[in-house]
Amino acid sequence: MADQDRSVEKEGGTPEKAPVPPHHEHLAEEFLSSTPGTKLPGEPKELHEARLSALGLLDVEEYVADFNEKVIGAYNEGVGDTELPADIGVARSIIPPGTGALRDFSYIALEIPEYHREKCVACMRCVTECPDTAILAKVTPESELQKRLAELPPEDRPFIEKHFAKTKKFYELPQKRGLEPGLFSIFIDPTKCKGCAECVAVCHDLGYDALSMIQKKEDTVPKYRKAFHFFKSLPDTPPEYVPDKALADIMLLGKSLLYVGGAGSCAGCGEATAIRMMLAATGFKYGRENIAIVAATGCNTVYGSTYPYNPFRVGWINSLFENAPTVAMGIRLRWDQQGWHKKRLWVLGGDGAMYDIGFQALSRMLASGMDIKVLVLDTQVYSNTGGQASTASFMGQDAKMAAFGSAIPGKVERRKEIGRIIMMHPETFVAQTTPYHVNHFYKVIMAANEFPGPAVVITYNTCQPEHGVADDVAFYRAKMAVYSRAFPLFIYDPRKGRTIQERLSLEGNPAVDKDWYVNPRTGEVIDFITFAREEGRFKKHFDENGNPSEFLLKAQEDRLQNWRLLQELAGIRRKES
Repeated sequence: MADQDRSVEKEGGTPEKAPVPPHHEHLAEEFLSSTPGTKLPGEPKELHEARLSALGLLDVEEYVADFNEKVIGAYNEGVGDTELPADIGVARSIIPPGTGALRDFSYIALEIPEYHREKCVACMRCVTECPDTAILAKVTPESELQKRLAELPPEDRPFIEKHFAKTKKFYELPQKRGLEPGLFSIFIDPTKCKGCAECVAVCHDLGYDALSMIQKKEDTVPKYRKAFHFFKSLPDTPPEYVPDKALADIMLLGKSLLYVGGAGSCAGCGEATAIRMMLAATGFKYGRENIAIVAATGCNTVYGSTYPYNPFRVGWINSLFENAPTVAMGIRLRWDQQGWHKKRLWVLGGDGAMYDIGFQALSRMLASGMDIKVLVLDTQVYSNTGGQASTASFMGQDAKMAAFGSAIPGKVERRKEIGRIIMMHPETFVAQTTPYHVNHFYKVIMAANEFPGPAVVITYNTCQPEHGVADDVAFYRAKMAVYSRAFPLFIYDPRKGRTIQERLSLEGNPAVDKDWYVNPRTGEVIDFITFAREEGRFKKHFDENGNPSEFLLKAQEDRLQNWRLLQELAGIRRKES
């Protein structure tokens, strides 16, 4: 928004107006003379520009500097609401980009992750899965690092030096390619970490255990602050260490870090991870200046624009609950008029904005054929308004407006499969993915951005309070949603052929030709009952012996039938007679 405002001010006026009928000229002149910034008919250019200067139009650079000092400072001291006067920026609802970086959450959690470099393989999963941009990584050429470490005070060097690892991926393999070996580093920003421990959990899930949670002591946060300040002072990871095909490593590059944290999302929020990853993939390919977001009201806008903290480094605008795709259509039309065809415009929205009240606007946008991308943040519930059931909720799910009781066993309707509906819109790309499936997620975002028309990416997102799960399991619940057929992965790309079978890929799902996935180590069948057993939203369906209710078995059959239909559409399962 700020960039667009600046361009309008430089142009110095408004679009040309249609001719005014003669008998209305006096009314028009009266209106124009009372409208600030409007050039009057016949008014000399010099006089008009003088009037414009007197209006005090917003100087963006000056406003950002003033905002970061005065407004952020006042809110950090707790006096923003009482001592700050109203100004033109507040009136226009402008928050500068990236102000969330100045927010301090170090007082929230009692614990913080600790890095064990000797166990690290530089897989980048901890960095990718963190919803708060609280754990970051870089690769630093060895000679540069030694020079920087030598400049540190002797008392600081031992702790900071422990954050750098010689890994096969960035030290040994670059040497073999004739590059200077690089040291991989992991640093935790104590002002952004909420103590969810998801980074620790995902590292353990992979079998590395290069992170663990430790209790904060009096000197912990100051030490971490000093170390993170050193990390930020290092140069960006040289691009030769991040090949274009190494999608999992793109967050090593500053141009991919377009979500700075400081958002008020719940600890471990699955949505925030998905948003970070979408922006990382888009920024990696197109650059910060070529991205903007239209965000439908919901959880993502509440934690994404809690004044004065903005976690986004790209243009962002909040629309109503039900019409974000419509607003995006207007922006896309204007961009195309200006020749900005390569800019990527993304719409963000949850269950209500996309599945329910906003579905008509989404369908209309898809039918338009316009080059707009949509990220559906699917939490299977109205997270922001208190946890009401949506059409994305699963059968049997215990939620407000569909509470489990003696008369009703939770939600009785089947889940709406919006992905299948979107496939029926002409020449529209659609995919389902999760933040756990990192390469699949990034591949989907890249393909959506490249698709010459509307594209929708539906991502499974854990909502801890509404799903009844712990703060550190968003990645694991997404994994289980796919393994259990609750939320299958797929990509439907019209560029792949003329038939649905040619266009639809189920690659990434385990045991893609079977009904259920069987764990090869334990022999356990991973079905929807397995998935539901580990979440609070389904706990009332299990008796004291762990047996599922009859209705939950019906919910499982619904998930199986959805999976079989996808198999049939993809040509994996032949239609049964």
